[in-house]
Amino acid sequence: MLLFNRSSAGCVLTCINEARLISEQDAFRLRRLRRLYSGVNASNVHARFSKESLVLDMLIEPRRRNIGAFEVDRVLPHAKRRMVGPFIFFDRMGPQALQAPIPRHADVRPHPHIGLSTVTYLFQGRLTHRDSLGVEQVITPGALNWMTAGSGISHSERFDDMRAQGGDFDGIQAWVAVPREHEEDAPAFDHYAADELPAFTDKGLAGRLIAGKAFGLTSPAKVHSPLFYLDVQLQPGARLALPGAYPERAAYVAAGSIEAGGQAYAAGRMLVFAQDAAPVLEALAPTRVMLLGGEPLGPRHIWWNFVSSRKERIEQAKADWRAGRIALPTLDSAEFIPLPDTAA
Repeated sequence: MLLFNRSSAGCVLTCINEARLISEQDAFRLRRLRRLYSGVNASNVHARFSKESLVLDMLIEPRRRNIGAFEVDRVLPHAKRRMVGPFIFFDRMGPQALQAPIPRHADVRPHPHIGLSTVTYLFQGRLTHRDSLGVEQVITPGALNWMTAGSGISHSERFDDMRAQGGDFDGIQAWVAVPREHEEDAPAFDHYAADELPAFTDKGLAGRLIAGKAFGLTSPAKVHSPLFYLDVQLQPGARLALPGAYPERAAYVAAGSIEAGGQAYAAGRMLVFAQDAAPVLEALAPTRVMLLGGEPLGPRHIWWNFVSSRKERIEQAKADWRAGRIALPTLDSAEFIPLPDTAA
């Protein structure tokens, strides 16, 4: 397992000539510094090129978005960072206390998707998924709903199992783009119970591999490109190195706070790491982080719930939903969300 080890950690850079090299990636960064600061007094390097700048490519602050009955924190897409690997959408749905009885207008009514996989993962609460393939599936904390939209699918997500009693609700709704050759695949839905997803532990931490490959583990979730997606809980002082085999990587702080590159980050932030960095996260409090990333797929167009490598395919999907050519969920067809005039 590629967890942090004090004997193979990143370097503490005091000056160019006295830096301790701990890994090949640190050596690469030091050579880059030597080129950048050739002829510059080494004592000024630390002030001009912090450890944080060696680790982070971007820090994303969440934006509040109203989705009807409640608000979410939207992290991706961002104006300056559309994707991390194949991850093109990332919403935090909570934490929030839903009062009983939960009104039906709080549900997510039937709506369409194309060209992506929706990835639903809960920390608290329950949701009932119904789709145009005829699937009805209740998702609970730690389980995974992975729906591949392909050429077109519709689904709803309702609070049926919580409606009468209410309760705490929290989780992540992510979307993963698929390679162009799979954008028009037949739609599919897969559910994985929490005990089907690989789990791991180490000193002061416990994690679950939701999708992809990391730390020598492989999730059973059916993915279309190289990626990783993990849920990790850390006790104060616990450390974790991110998987190093992927060119684009990020960490979303779901709860608590972490230190990375000598800087502290509170809950709600997404840290997008530099490609050549060797980031190590240290928990400063009881902390939960979502680690994600993978191979980039190239530019994607996104409008409302539609994702495609081609603008004209987005326009076709709009026309199809408006005209009723995308079927409604078999077990939830009495209502639907109309095509909006503009995407939120």
